Formats: sequence, C-alpha cells, structure tokens
Amino acid sequence: KRIENSSNRQVTYSKRRNGILKKAKEISVLCDARVSVIIFATSGKMHEFSSAPLVDILDQYHKLTGRRLWDAKHENLDNEINRVKKDNDNMQIELRHLKGEDISSLNYRALMILEDALENGLTSIRDKQNEFMRMMRKKTQSMEQEQEQLNCQLRQLEIASMNRNMGEIGEVFEQRENHEYQMPFAFRVQPMQPNLQERF
Repeated sequence: KRIENSSNRQVTYSKRRNGILKKAKEISVLCDARVSVIIFATSGKMHEFSSAPLVDILDQYHKLTGRRLWDAKHENLDNEINRVKKDNDNMQIELRHLKGEDISSLNYRALMILEDALENGLTSIRDKQNEFMRMMRKKTQSMEQEQEQLNCQLRQLEIASMNRNMGEIGEVFEQRENHEYQMPFAFRVQPMQPNLQERF
C-alpha cells in the first residue's frame, strides 16, 4: 500500500526509479530490445529512458495494438512538423545548389533551371543597384544645385556689402569737396626794408 510518511515515500521512489531505469538500460543492451520508460513523480518532475527515438517506439506500438495515444489533431500537428522539416531540408539543398555546391548529381534540365534562377537573381540585383545609383546621382545633383544657390547668395551679399562701403566713401569725398577751405593762419606782407620815403 501507499507509504504514508512523505520522507520514506520519496526515498523509496528515488531507489525504485533508479532501479527501473537501470533494468531498462540493461535489457536494451543485453537483449537488443527497444525499451522506453517514462516516470512522473508526484511533484510533476519527469524521468525517462528510451533506447530508440520515442516517436518510433510509439509508432510501432500504434501499429501493433491499433490504439492511438493521441487524437487526430495531434497527428495533424505531427504531420505539419514533418512537412516543415522536409521543406526546410529541400530549401537547404536549393541554397547549396545556388552556392554552386553539390551540383554534380543534377541533370541537364535541373542545371538549366538553376542557371535561369541565378540569371533572374542577377538581373534583380543589377536593377536594384541601378536604382540605387540613380538615387545617388539625383541626390548629388540636388546637393550641387543647393551649393550653387548658396554660392550665388554669398556673391550677392558680398556685392551688396561692397556697394554699401563704396557709397560711404563717396559721401566722405562729397563732404570734403563741399566744405569751404579756410586758411588756419592769416598772412601779412611785411617789408624787408624800412620805407625809404620816411627818411627823406
């Protein structure tokens, strides 16, 4: 009957579990049997041993007993997984072919199809490169036009600044021309010799 003491029950579970898994390994090796053991503890922890892939053992069980351990939904899911795996394998093979690997087994028709695929890929790549180059040229032209406009604006500012400076210089000259020139000192003519008439 069930062991009431939880500590004793856990110790017994560990010992018996290890013993069962050990015996399963032994019978699979000694007798070349296909064995699969799955054990769930009360805590939900799982322990397992399988001498062959578990799916293969379950498939053989289904065939021999006629029992289905899962419903059609799970079987469809398993089929979908297998289909995705197969598609992935095929894509890996195609990728190797596109890289030029493992093509010795291909026949002439397959090689022609591969060549067409590569040429189509190259055409798409070249079209994309040309589109990129057109965009870059357009951007460069736009930047050159913008630079030219900025240079034109700069020249106009420089000319306006020079005209303003020339106007100020002209005003200074006009003021000097219009201003009456006055001698800072008054000059008097002094005779170098005394007046001779006064002597007589």
